[in-house]
Amino acid sequence: MTKLQEIDKIKLEERVKEAYSLLSPCHLCPRNCKVNRLKDKRGYCKAGLLPEIASFHPHYGEEPPISGCMGSGTIFFSHCSLRCVFCQNYSLSQMGEGSEVSIEELANIMLKLQKLGCHNINFVTPTHYTAQILTALVIAKEKDLKIPLVYNCGGYESVETLKILDGIIDIYMPDFKYGDNASAKKYSSAPDYVEVAKSAHKEMHRQVGDLVIENGVAVKGLLIRHLVMPDVRACSDRVFEFIAKELSPDTAVNIMAQYYPTHLAYKYPEIDRFPTINEYSQALQTAKDTGLNYGWRQTVSTLVREKKPEWKNGKAPDSDILTHGVGKV
Repeated sequence: MTKLQEIDKIKLEERVKEAYSLLSPCHLCPRNCKVNRLKDKRGYCKAGLLPEIASFHPHYGEEPPISGCMGSGTIFFSHCSLRCVFCQNYSLSQMGEGSEVSIEELANIMLKLQKLGCHNINFVTPTHYTAQILTALVIAKEKDLKIPLVYNCGGYESVETLKILDGIIDIYMPDFKYGDNASAKKYSSAPDYVEVAKSAHKEMHRQVGDLVIENGVAVKGLLIRHLVMPDVRACSDRVFEFIAKELSPDTAVNIMAQYYPTHLAYKYPEIDRFPTINEYSQALQTAKDTGLNYGWRQTVSTLVREKKPEWKNGKAPDSDILTHGVGKV
């Protein structure tokens, strides 16, 4: 059974009330901008009272146990609390592409994705709509939504908000973007990212533990994504060390090679290029050296940005390339 199936309706409705209480003044996320979202005022994330959705569909390009063979039921929400200058979805996150939907429509979207055979419901950039999502889940639960819920977020999360989701979300799939606040400030306008992300990841891991896969499909747990950036700007070594030492060496980590310069990256010469094979291979080696032993890497061809990522998974993934100065990873 999923967590949504297990939770009592009364308890779920109490969580809805708790989430809405964070909207006025709004402190759903670490920005704490304190606008009155209940009156449709828009703060840092630019989200209003009703949820805005850019698209929804079965997604086959997520990690293998998330997409499975039938796809992940992704719902892409508009807006974001981060300002990543290299965001590949900037038209949604920064420019607000999408349309308002009612709570009932959001619930029906979840049910439609389930009917299509998707393995899960994948909420992409959901934080600023937590209350609305929970309200929709009350409706969807009554109509027998029974596939796992994935919280696909940027890692810049409030522990207070995450605790409201305890016992509801099956799979947390956060980014851990940076191991250094200087980079986080420069490229995402989040000078406290590292401390916030560490607390958030600890809370997510406390709730769901390491990733559990049954018949090739994830059913619960934590899956962390880390995007390797050019010029070591993400400080990957610090991210991997935190995960291995303060969460679990068995934490599922996707070390992504799919960075490419887009949106405003052209303003920052040091990241206005693709990562090199050497930079990506070094990140893989660092992950192994810190003790991480489970996760995914992307094929080298992803460095030249094939649109659909290709995956290689398993414990302590080996590289099929030789890289100068690193050797066989």
